Amino acid sequence: MLEQKKAYKTPVKDLGEFALIEQLTKSAIATLPSTLHGIGDDAAVLKHEGEIVVSTDMLIEGVHFDLGYMPLKHLGYKAVVVNLSDIYAMGAQATQVLVSIAVSNRFTLEAMEEIYAGIHLACKTYGVDLVGGDTTSSKQGIQLSVTALGIAPKSGPIMRSGAKEKDLLVVTGDLGAAYMGLQVLARENEVFKVNPHHKPDLDPYTYLVERQLKPEARKDIITLFQALEVTPTSMIDISDGLSSEVLHLCKQSEVGCRLYEEKIPLDPQFIAVCEEFNVDSTTLALSGGEDYELLFTIKQADFQKIKANPNMTVIGHITDKSDSVNLITRGDELIPIKAQGWKAF
Repeated sequence: MLEQKKAYKTPVKDLGEFALIEQLTKSAIATLPSTLHGIGDDAAVLKHEGEIVVSTDMLIEGVHFDLGYMPLKHLGYKAVVVNLSDIYAMGAQATQVLVSIAVSNRFTLEAMEEIYAGIHLACKTYGVDLVGGDTTSSKQGIQLSVTALGIAPKSGPIMRSGAKEKDLLVVTGDLGAAYMGLQVLARENEVFKVNPHHKPDLDPYTYLVERQLKPEARKDIITLFQALEVTPTSMIDISDGLSSEVLHLCKQSEVGCRLYEEKIPLDPQFIAVCEEFNVDSTTLALSGGEDYELLFTIKQADFQKIKANPNMTVIGHITDKSDSVNLITRGDELIPIKAQGWKAF
């Protein structure tokens, strides 16, 4: 987890817009050859060879996060990472980001510096340049919008639409932990509202809380594909839950799918906390969201290349479109998969 030490005292209005921007972006030093000119002019100047992939996501206070339990540095880090995850889901290498932020007058200079400390850390961790954006005021709360750019492989970006019948369905990492971490944080926050002297003990939930507050994009898997000489036939990142992403992939590829419940990778801490909360682990793994793992399909001929890799789990296979999209339970029952998605409206 990230440390957060600063006291928030200096009103933003004491600096003015230009001094604020200079203060927040002074650590944004361009390091990539493709960044010819970054922050400091009307627009960034980039030079890329090949196809460019671009993705934008917004994070809105009260919709996507609650500052009651989301530290500001973690917020900045997460805002960048969730966008980079979309770039990696295209099989691309992320190169630059642009960050726009709107804050109300309740936020001080030190608070904004904390957000940008997380942004800069994410850029350094993933080797991307912060090359621009916008800073403005908001009537209430924080609004963050990040745009990420990347370079597709020479073979072209990996789309959602390439899955074929008999392909294997594969997922990275484990699922459901981020959503369960959110439930733990929300519970402790409610207790704190009733008793401000309450000090939560999060030690039993460390992994789950970190998956929620400080997710990581799977850049390592893109590198691993190259090392294993594996090219997925389709791919998507898991932001809205496994069931939603499987349906997206199958719809775009015009195929069906059989997903096996017993194959879904779950962390032991996640299973234990699901029992504590008296909720079904499979249901949360399917519909939880914010895992930012990669879901992809590969040809059966590539199975030998990935079968011993602990980062990947085969969880099903692609079928004809007429077979629809189904979950095969541990009891060998066939259940149609439905998606809830992220309720942002």
